[in-house]
Amino acid sequence: MTITDDSTPTPEVASPDLTIEGISLLVIQRYFETMNAGEYTATAELFAQTGAMQPPFEQPIVGSEAITTFLEAEAKEMQLYPRQGVTENLDDGNLQVQVSGKVQTPLFGVNVAWHFLLNAEEEILYTRIKLLASPQELLKLRR
Repeated sequence: MTITDDSTPTPEVASPDLTIEGISLLVIQRYFETMNAGEYTATAELFAQTGAMQPPFEQPIVGSEAITTFLEAEAKEMQLYPRQGVTENLDDGNLQVQVSGKVQTPLFGVNVAWHFLLNAEEEILYTRIKLLASPQELLKLRR
């Protein structure tokens, strides 16, 4: 967050390079930018100290070191194409962000939803990545 001249906190706003309809939070933009650039340590640094990432079909991965290790092993050559999203202020002061889009790998593309929970400092507390595909489509993706 930044503080304006009148001491009112305002969310960091994303740059125009990556546009996600309905989303202007810098941390969300940086998540997608760093993932697409293969800068997995930078991606993991967007998470709170005990932040967690839950990829499809996996248990949550907790902590930036574990997230970096996972991404280096599993996310190479993935490109994320976020399209649109919505933000909701929660009663506890946290922010819930949902983004839909597509992930492209060298072998396939699949529609995806990212569910983020941000704290007041705009650190990622939790993100869950959900594949938006039918069971038949998922079976085709098996290795």
